[in-house]
Amino acid sequence: MSSINPIIPGFAPDPSVVKVGGWFFLINSSFHLFPGLPIYASQGLISWQHIGNAINRQSQLSLSKSKTELHPLPTGEVLVATGGLYAPTIRYHAGTFYVVCTNVVRTVTGDSSQNFIISTKDIWADSWSDPVYFEFNGIDPSLFFDDDGKTYIQGSAAPGPFTTINMFEIDPNSGRKLSEERTIWRGTGGIYPEGPHLYKRKGYYYVIIAEGGTHEGHMVTMARSTDIWGPYEGCPDNPILTARDTDEYIQYTGHCDVFQDDRDQWWCTCLGVRKDKNGRYVMGRETFLTQGSWDGEWLSLDQVKLMPSGLLACGEGKKLIANAGLDYVYIRDIILSNYTLLSSTSDGLTLTASSADLSHPELSPSFIGKRQRHLDGWSGVELDVVEATWRPAKLRAGMACYKDEHRFLRIYYDATKLAIVIEAINRPKKICRQERQTLESPPRSIAFRMQYTEQEYQLFYNVGDASQSDWTWASTIDTLDLTGPDFTGPVIGVFAVAESTDTAVQFKNLTIC
Repeated sequence: MSSINPIIPGFAPDPSVVKVGGWFFLINSSFHLFPGLPIYASQGLISWQHIGNAINRQSQLSLSKSKTELHPLPTGEVLVATGGLYAPTIRYHAGTFYVVCTNVVRTVTGDSSQNFIISTKDIWADSWSDPVYFEFNGIDPSLFFDDDGKTYIQGSAAPGPFTTINMFEIDPNSGRKLSEERTIWRGTGGIYPEGPHLYKRKGYYYVIIAEGGTHEGHMVTMARSTDIWGPYEGCPDNPILTARDTDEYIQYTGHCDVFQDDRDQWWCTCLGVRKDKNGRYVMGRETFLTQGSWDGEWLSLDQVKLMPSGLLACGEGKKLIANAGLDYVYIRDIILSNYTLLSSTSDGLTLTASSADLSHPELSPSFIGKRQRHLDGWSGVELDVVEATWRPAKLRAGMACYKDEHRFLRIYYDATKLAIVIEAINRPKKICRQERQTLESPPRSIAFRMQYTEQEYQLFYNVGDASQSDWTWASTIDTLDLTGPDFTGPVIGVFAVAESTDTAVQFKNLTIC
């Protein structure tokens, strides 16, 4: 049997889960991508369906101020911190699903946190309310519905390395605060205490949080109190989950949510990265599953492995499927008129070129793609060339593997130079490479192909007849060139950029495996 973890591979950080009836529903952060906050459903925790996106209408909110900032670290690395939609929590109460989340807005005067609640009574319909905003100077809010009918928000107050976990009572329908905001826990002393979730068990309130930052020092800690407002005492076995100072393949584990299945078995979903011995973790933060148990009055969690215990006897084969193209994503506030999709992208799609390139920090380039889900796989597309209009427009079009405006690699046709161009960009690592292969004559069509492993991306092209197998190798890019302490993960798709924004580009047979 193949490995079960990660249960949601690729760009899938900050998981939260709720069980309703026979189904588990899981949500992830999405930062600068639209549609945002993908939602997955499963009956057995191994196979998952992508059933919708909680932010799926541009009228719900704007992602135009979700640019990526670069913060040098003491280690010599650079933290690549993207704005947008952070750390959602999904919960269910009295017939309604609720999602609470932060939209981090970045401007020249600094960052601000737009905290909001959205809801739906039918999670399968992929129809969510407009945001209900509430006052909270912080990130990572979570909802807790108590037995007495009161509802509470817990969150990481005033974002920074030495923040606190704060809480207040709220009306989830209006966003109105019903109590003062109080600090309930400061964590165990690790930096960035965040991602809190509150649970109630046998007369105790348990708060479980992430500490240590979301990379090398990441860990899960917990505390409890008989009073919801505290004081909270820390677990004597903190941290209850971490991979720091170990040689585990799955590193950076933290930011967990815990829940029970129908057999009363406890589970934890958390983020982590698959990191090889040379430091590669190009897929970024993914969603993992591990088993939990209560030893006396405290929760303990198993170390995260590729094959978690408790699921080995299950005969279900692992798969991740998406309903009706829900997994296609765009960058920030898309211009919908720039995209024409036929019944499927294999039949064809037309992009109207944008003057904004992939490197723009706020505008939305003409780009459509999917999260890379496999360490080993391939993606490809065919491009119909219309030379008469493309050269005056100075058009560039092709395939890209994109993380953010500072980091991407791509292979494309440059109509002005009559050339195939390969670019590898990682500004935090001061990588800016370009290779060019000039064509002898204008092509009628070009096919592009990316093949990838944990170690490298290989780029190929084929001029004139994509059905032939004689691909021309263009370049090999080490995945270390796209690896670094970041919030996002690789998205593979197609793009078109030109000086003339009425230039249309026809792609066909787009395949992203």
